[in-house]
This record gives sequence, structure tokens and C-alpha cells, in this order.
Amino acid sequence: MHYLYRLAHISDIHLPPLPKPRLRELMNKRLLGWLSWQKRRRHIHRLEVLDRLLEDLGDQAPDHVAVTGDLVNLSLPDEFTAAARWLQAVGPGDQVSVVPGNHDAYVPLDHSQGRAEWDPYMTSDASGLAGFPYLRRRGPLALIGLSTAVATAPGLASGELGETQCRALEELLQDNRDRARVVLLHHSPLPGVSKARKALRDAVRLREILQQQGAELVLHGHEHRVIAGQLEGPGQPVPVIGAPSASALPSGRRPGAQYYIYGVEQTEAGWRVTVETRGYQPHEGRFIAVSNAPAILGALSG
Repeated sequence: MHYLYRLAHISDIHLPPLPKPRLRELMNKRLLGWLSWQKRRRHIHRLEVLDRLLEDLGDQAPDHVAVTGDLVNLSLPDEFTAAARWLQAVGPGDQVSVVPGNHDAYVPLDHSQGRAEWDPYMTSDASGLAGFPYLRRRGPLALIGLSTAVATAPGLASGELGETQCRALEELLQDNRDRARVVLLHHSPLPGVSKARKALRDAVRLREILQQQGAELVLHGHEHRVIAGQLEGPGQPVPVIGAPSASALPSGRRPGAQYYIYGVEQTEAGWRVTVETRGYQPHEGRFIAVSNAPAILGALSG
């Protein structure tokens, strides 16, 4: 079957290794994150997994790559620079679209101190400037990037869009009905997915927009597990898919690294979206095609 476009979705990179922080950089929320990294997370998020991910992405050669946040861990300045180099290995800015996650806004930072090096991956076609929401038309897709990344108090990992983004999103969805509209964000808009401390604060508002305007696909990360569901749309359900961490070894109930490749084609009945899951196999040291979870297939089937 011929697909018009193939879109890869990866999330929650949590790029290792963690740079050595200066003492003054830990005099805030970062201290708790640093302790968590030293005790547990550094054993889960592995550079060798990301190396194999880059190899597999190269072999699969998708038309575009979407990265839905948490590229870094503590929002240390050196982390943003390392993540920019990693993104360059994934592809150029016009072939890779990024939205930030809560770890990319772990503490309050001026843009020039943090994500400015990622700007080529977060620009709108019309303005050529970075900002949210952005619109990037690629093949038959209208990629709409949203930022839910806000600095929060210790113990919190919640996100927020804000009314300015929400109003702009309404217009972008309405103005791009002739394309397959793919909404990218970090936090899930699905009800009941996240605990309150990790949830999207204005998820109800986002669900109202999607119910009125529709979308062909909503992609997110944040929970480090496979998430699939549907939201009510104006004519048909809106599929919502969350990807696990792209750098993780299996840990507890959470799976090892996975990413998805969506095939998008236009049929007489409308847009058709299929998905292939690529999963890391620790005993083989590589990514392979793995069985699609029934929940994902159900979400896409409408």
C-alpha cells in the first residue's frame, strides 16, 4: 500500500548523561531531580538506546519526525546544548518538529538561556520564527505544535496551554481542514490519564476545541507508557496517542523504548492513518517492529 506520508513520533528523550551541575544550579527544584537521576533515572535512560534509535530512524527513513518533549532532565544550560546536537543528528529543522515538555522547563529560564538553540525545530512556516502554536505544512500534513511546558513547584509536573495558545489553535485547526491535522504537545488531553500533579491544567478547554474543530491525530508523551484513546470530534472521534520514552530500558510496569511511524493517506472516505510500532530489544541491542497494542489500533480505527 502506498502511503502519502510517513511521520515518526518519538518522545521523552531525557538525554543522558547528565552534565555535572554547579552547586548554585542545584539551589532550587533541580536538587530533587538530580537526586532522582542519581538514584534511579540514570539506570533507565540510556545513551546506547538512543544511539540505536538514531540508527533505526535512519533505516526507516520517515518523511518527518515529531518529538513531543522532555529532551532534557533538569534544564541545565549544558543540557540544552547537548540536546541541540542530538536533534541535529535526528535531522535538519525542516524535517524535525519539536515541542517542549515539563523537564524542558524544569525551572524558570529566559529563552536565551534554554531552548533558543532548538528554535529551528519550532518555527512556523509563515513567520519563520519560533513560538507556539506553530504551523508547519509537510506533505499532506498540517503539523500544529503546542507548548504545555511551564515551570512548576517541587513535586509538580503539570502543564498549561493558556488562552492565547488555545485561541490560536482554534483558528489553525479551522483554517487547515483540507489537510491531515496533527496536533503535537507533551501532556495528554485525555481525561483520567495523569495524576493531578502531572496533568494538563486546561485539558477541558483543549477538549472543547477539538470537539468543535476536530483533528486527524493528537500526539503526546509525558507518561512514559503506551496511551491510546479518543476524544469527541465534530464528525468523528479524534485519536490521541501517547508514546513511551524513547531512551528507556524496561522498568517496573513501564515498557522499554518505543516509537511510532504513522502512515497517512487520503482516501475517498477521508484521511486514513495506520501505525507501526518500533520497540527496543535489550537482548538484541536494536529496535524492531513489534505488535501494535489493540488500544492504538482501536483509537485509530474510529
